[in-house]
Amino acid sequence: MSNKKIIKNTLSLYLRQIVIILITLYSVRVVLNELGVEDFGVYSVVVGFVTLLSFLPGSMASATQRFFSFAMGENDVLKLKQTFSVNLILYVVIALIAYTLLQTVGLWYVEVHLKIPDARFSAALDLYHYTSISFVFSIFTAPFIAILIAHEDMHLYALISVVDAALKLAVAISLAYVSYDLLTYYGILLFSISALIAFAYIFICIKKYTECQLRKLHWSNKMLKEILGFTLWTLLGQLSTAFRTQAVTVLVNQMFNPAVVAARTIALSVAGQVAVFSNNLNTGLYPSIIKSYATNQKHEMMSLIFNGSKLTFFLMWFFALPVLLEMETILTLWLKTPPPEAILFTKLAIVESLILAISMPLTTAARAPGRMALYEMILGSIQIAIFFISWWILSLGYSAEWVFYVAIAANALMFKVRILLVNYLIDLPILLYYKNVVGPVLAVLTVSALPSAMLSKNLSSSLYSSAVVILFSFVISTLAMYYLGLDKHWRKKIIIYLSGKFMKNIESIKL
Repeated sequence: MSNKKIIKNTLSLYLRQIVIILITLYSVRVVLNELGVEDFGVYSVVVGFVTLLSFLPGSMASATQRFFSFAMGENDVLKLKQTFSVNLILYVVIALIAYTLLQTVGLWYVEVHLKIPDARFSAALDLYHYTSISFVFSIFTAPFIAILIAHEDMHLYALISVVDAALKLAVAISLAYVSYDLLTYYGILLFSISALIAFAYIFICIKKYTECQLRKLHWSNKMLKEILGFTLWTLLGQLSTAFRTQAVTVLVNQMFNPAVVAARTIALSVAGQVAVFSNNLNTGLYPSIIKSYATNQKHEMMSLIFNGSKLTFFLMWFFALPVLLEMETILTLWLKTPPPEAILFTKLAIVESLILAISMPLTTAARAPGRMALYEMILGSIQIAIFFISWWILSLGYSAEWVFYVAIAANALMFKVRILLVNYLIDLPILLYYKNVVGPVLAVLTVSALPSAMLSKNLSSSLYSSAVVILFSFVISTLAMYYLGLDKHWRKKIIIYLSGKFMKNIESIKL
């Protein structure tokens, strides 16, 4: 993908993702208000426990996207068909394994070990069963999302995401109008949405892409071996990612009350929405990095990694800075009465996500060669350690926010380790990376954060003052990113692209 197309895809996704963010954040507010803090905490821990198995479809999705992008880079139609057929069978197996685990070992753990108020236990079990089935649908959805991304049809991915978010908002609003048990009702409708979205992805891919067909399987033992080899090591990475999020949520549930779990869920939700633009950019970069590696275009690949690392961070920082400065006002407006721990938790979760944002293109680059053993063993070990260190610290009597401090420290360490490992795997020039990526990022952070923080500190506490701080931080971070973060080449491309869009709009008005 050319730099111009990356800019075009990123900017075109902006408005769609703003809609998704607004819908999702409002949905969380409605659900929290309707369910109450206790039921929202129960919902969070049950869903969090089920998604502990998200490493299964996550690992396969990485393999699907990597092998599809590689085959497309080689322009090999047969390999594309073989990739689809092998992945289809593997996903059926994964779905069966996941559902069996959830209805045996998982059900036992929920009934015996999860900390759920007695009065809500029956509803929590109903929610668990519906969430388990929804999770199976998400397994079938994952490979088709990967195929859409490999084909760089981001507009379809964004459109379905908007529909998904809108349907979930409609369900959240309907909670105020039903007399049925709300946890059970919410679980049933979320399950229905999962089924509908899964069908939409499958239908679009089968209709649109020739390699996605069910009439004939193009089996390849060699392809199976390659995908399994890649996937088994990626499993460790996905499992460790689950430990750094969902397993820690379950741990917090064991140590504290449901209100603290709700605060952590809110924090992760806000951090996830703040990071959505940078995640989308990295999603768009994934097939381009893999294809450039497959065609041995090393210079193009390094340009994608360097510029992608900066842009993924900048896109998150643009929203993170005002949120960090005006967190209390934002959460109060959003949730009316947020749990007491939510403000600090959310700030820490955003800091953790910022470190992860700059690392995402490095993770993609590490997957390009397909040699995942060393990378996943080292990074996976650090991520799994987050859970055990958090467990140890909480058992010593420390407060719940320490799980975020542990995660932040681990993310900083993993960023350094990723650079070294990508250097080993694809000869990433480390000094050049620090000069072209880390240096500009630190400059943007300093120039935008310090004056914004000083302004926030010196203004009185009011909605007007918050609006001024947010607007000021948007402006100064944009200027800092444009003049300090981007080189002349990228500044010129952005100006040319925006000028072209402006002229087209003017011409369309005249017509």
